[in-house]
Amino acid sequence: MKFAHLHCRSYYSMLRGTASLERLVPAARRAGMDSLALTDVGGLYGWVEFVKLCRDHGIRPLCGVELRASDASAVLLARDPKGYERICRLTSDFHLEEGFSLGAALREDRDHLSVLSRDTALLEGLRRETGPKDLYVEIVPLTETLPLLRFAAEQGLKPVASNDVHFLDPRESILHRMLRAIAGNTKLSRLDPSDCAEPERFFCDAEWMAQKLSHAPEAIANAARLSRELYSDWRLGETVFPPFSEFSATEAFFTLRWKCHQGARRRYGALSEKVKARLEYELGVIRQKGFTHYFLVVEDIVKQAPRTCGRGSVAASLVSYCLGITHVDPIALDLFFERFLNPGRTDPPDADIDFPWDERERIFDYIFDKYGPYRAACVANHVRLQPQASIREVAKVLGLPDDEITRATEKLLRFPPKKFPEPWDRILPWARCLADFPRYLSVHAGGVVIVPDDLRRYVPLQRAAKGVNILQWEKDQTEDFGLVKIDILGNRSLAVVRDALESVERNTGESLSYDRFDPAEDAATQAMIAQGDTMGVFYIESPATRQLQQKARVGDYPHLVIHSSIIRPASNRYINEYVQRLHGKPYSSLHPLLDGLLDETFGIMVYQEDVTKAAMAVAGFDAIEGDGLRKALTKKRPGKLLGEYRERFVAGALERGATLAQVDAIWEMMMSFAGYSFCKPHSASYARVSYQSAYLRAHHPAEFMAAVISNGGGFYSTFAYLSEARRMGLEILGPDVNASEIPYLGNGKRLRIGLMQLQGLRRDSQETLILERARGKYLSLADLLARVDLPLSDLKILLRSGSLDSLEPERNRPQMMWQLLQSRGDSGSKDEFRWEASRQAWIPDIEDYLEAEKLFDERETLGLVYRFHPLRLYESVLGQVDCVPSRELKNHVGKKVRMAGWWITGKVVSTKRGEAMEFMSFEDMTGIYETTFFPRSYRRNVPKLNARQPFLLMGRVADELGAISLNVDDVTAVSLPAESIAVPSLIRQ
Repeated sequence: MKFAHLHCRSYYSMLRGTASLERLVPAARRAGMDSLALTDVGGLYGWVEFVKLCRDHGIRPLCGVELRASDASAVLLARDPKGYERICRLTSDFHLEEGFSLGAALREDRDHLSVLSRDTALLEGLRRETGPKDLYVEIVPLTETLPLLRFAAEQGLKPVASNDVHFLDPRESILHRMLRAIAGNTKLSRLDPSDCAEPERFFCDAEWMAQKLSHAPEAIANAARLSRELYSDWRLGETVFPPFSEFSATEAFFTLRWKCHQGARRRYGALSEKVKARLEYELGVIRQKGFTHYFLVVEDIVKQAPRTCGRGSVAASLVSYCLGITHVDPIALDLFFERFLNPGRTDPPDADIDFPWDERERIFDYIFDKYGPYRAACVANHVRLQPQASIREVAKVLGLPDDEITRATEKLLRFPPKKFPEPWDRILPWARCLADFPRYLSVHAGGVVIVPDDLRRYVPLQRAAKGVNILQWEKDQTEDFGLVKIDILGNRSLAVVRDALESVERNTGESLSYDRFDPAEDAATQAMIAQGDTMGVFYIESPATRQLQQKARVGDYPHLVIHSSIIRPASNRYINEYVQRLHGKPYSSLHPLLDGLLDETFGIMVYQEDVTKAAMAVAGFDAIEGDGLRKALTKKRPGKLLGEYRERFVAGALERGATLAQVDAIWEMMMSFAGYSFCKPHSASYARVSYQSAYLRAHHPAEFMAAVISNGGGFYSTFAYLSEARRMGLEILGPDVNASEIPYLGNGKRLRIGLMQLQGLRRDSQETLILERARGKYLSLADLLARVDLPLSDLKILLRSGSLDSLEPERNRPQMMWQLLQSRGDSGSKDEFRWEASRQAWIPDIEDYLEAEKLFDERETLGLVYRFHPLRLYESVLGQVDCVPSRELKNHVGKKVRMAGWWITGKVVSTKRGEAMEFMSFEDMTGIYETTFFPRSYRRNVPKLNARQPFLLMGRVADELGAISLNVDDVTAVSLPAESIAVPSLIRQ
């Protein structure tokens, strides 16, 4: 029998272990072991990933956990599947129960578990009350082993050798110490030695263990024997379906079939043979795969909200469309059902449902109220140390001050030198080692799992900071285990559409039903999209997408579906080729076997399912293998699986007559889908929402822009949206206690700033103002002060922002401030006697604030200047410079020009050589324009830029297939004219 480590941590022992599973499992094979127990502290965070890696490397995966409770600590090892369930339950209780006692829990039930511990009080108590069976004394080399060996002999317990593994190599002990310092938010020099493992706690081999424990050979033998006794044949992928009511499988299926036929008649009226055949086919696959309950559960959740967007692969299903889970017709759009579900698919697909962002929590409340905290829980995110965070944390534990870290990291990451100065030459290598280490759990963006019995049978639970129960796994391990995830996601643009439609109905009487609101054939909307005039429009407002629209010059729905998918970064090299083919450039397929397969997208793979279809056509994959390749591409860590698929693809394609050059070209196009890509149903669903929001922008711009800003915007800042609204011909009205609501308001050609924009104005004060105003408008400042009891600080914000101006047209703001101070005094609280006395009080004749002071107040209270574009403040300076306005840029292609601009947004990318460059958006008073800072210009100019002042940009105008931009050579800051009073930071992005 071979020795195996039975107490071994990976980096899933958060901020404690240093070995990733990808390093840990091969280490066991190199050490000559055939078994390995993963016993991370407090959880099974990497369990599913561990099992898969062990199978790949021929290692028997043993399940365990290390629990450190207030009363005891031990390693628990599963002897069989029941033991796994017990570990899940105990680990859940450890995290969820206040005052959890490990000793009491094990005394109550430790069947199917082996308990390994150095805690003699725990072991003695368990032996006395439950007997010695499956209790083991942990013997760790180079520690006080003799007392533990005597204790084992006295108690009749077996000693088991373990090296209490924390890292793979003794040299990694410094990384372990850094992790412990990060966990304790302290410096390395202040670490408590007892909180750290000794350098000897590494992944040693059996020979090292035997040498160090030569006085206890039975402990080595017992470790080998115990490892063989523990269960290792773990089954993954057996789907655990959510329940719908108490229906049997037959009752559930006929309920689903009835609901589908009812929905099909609502969607189509009379049912064609094509619809009937597709519906019956899908229902057959769903029944065969056991997904009947799943669809009923999802339909029940979706109907709790009137506005949803089912997206992702679920939108390829006619059943989903008929149930109202999705809103795009899969037959009309020729959507590939097998991308969602096929007879050979072994892993469970999931439904992604978007709800308006401010309705999402109500949906979660419904789910948890209905199923309870142990049948429904959220999927976790494993929050990892990102590169910048790892640099910051390493610098902190070495004792560098925060301000120095901030300055240095920004500079080093954006403009890396050829040689790093001390101590950064040490910090950066260590930070690279720690990058991607799991740090803590957070709640997944929307994933929720529902089971028919108790989640604690399948996976440990713990409580997230926001108070909900979460699984210990992220989405990939959740799915690979067999738990079915439903994604309940928040979408701000659904709220934008909702709020804009309600405003339109309130202002005009025009009622547009969300379910039937499908403006894809509207000519004005199509024309606007074709021009890329889509700022604020869901999913198609980014600079890259607007430029794609300007190149393509088409705005119909089918092309928008394509553009919503092809815009992903990895397909940049194919975008211009697509545009040229769209406009008539001749082309041929990469291989004749692809002829007809990609006609819709001019021979270019755009959607995830194109990978599946191409693999089937070119290499002879079946639908199951093709979907497996697609899934391997989208995994974060495809590993050797992708290499195996490539070998199979090359062999199959060569067999069918493809040349090696053709195979390489097709495979390279497939690789553009790695990591980040979309399926056609997803793009079709999102393009529908894009069209709805584009229609509202085209026909009801004020209501639309008000809804965009009120719901937190999208790609741009509030300042940028207000500038765009002004360019759209809207009049921007300031906040007013008698005219503003809390959100922004749009009506006709006017856009009114909401009270929500006032920086520092408490939400309860906003609500108080609106609630009291419902009884009648405020007649004067005196009337407002008599009716609402607001603190002086909030009243000052209202006054400085101009929100009170309309109450006292005969008085200026300093006079109103005088009145405020008289009425509230130093305390800031309402005082009826003082107020009655001050109502008639004398108000001095005070001069009004200077315009510059009002602008400063506007900026301070609103976070921006709204009355005009801030470039107007610089007109006397800019008027002396020959600048090309952005609306005329297209007339200067190929020429060097100078432009004035205010920074709006930017995106840093890397060249093929790994050099940093950036695409930036600027605006002047005539529009937004795009710029490119190539590496040399980036290094020289970008450090000068900020969002607090305008700049003069010098560069050459470029035309890329109709998308106009400026390649910037030089940047000069523009200062306020000398005669002006400085107004600092007029815009806050």
